Amino acid sequence: MIDRDFTAQLEGYGLTTAEIHYYRPDAPSLLQLFVWQEYDLAPDFPVLFDFLDHWRREIEAALHSVRIAHERQIGPTEWRAVDGIFPLR
Repeated sequence: MIDRDFTAQLEGYGLTTAEIHYYRPDAPSLLQLFVWQEYDLAPDFPVLFDFLDHWRREIEAALHSVRIAHERQIGPTEWRAVDGIFPLR
């Protein structure tokens, strides 16, 4: 069984980390921090933006800012398909 995260990396996804700064409704003068991490596609970040849309709809905390870091861990030069079977003797 192949790991879902490994398959996503082979499809071009990279590890994305977002620092989400927000204000809670019960403490509007305090800036809070939430760290989110998932595999996503740069530069469009569809997974992150789906999460942020969910945040805006379902969570009462107001967003202040989002800082994004992204790293592709497997690049095209690191992975190549090999056709054939090579017995070890």
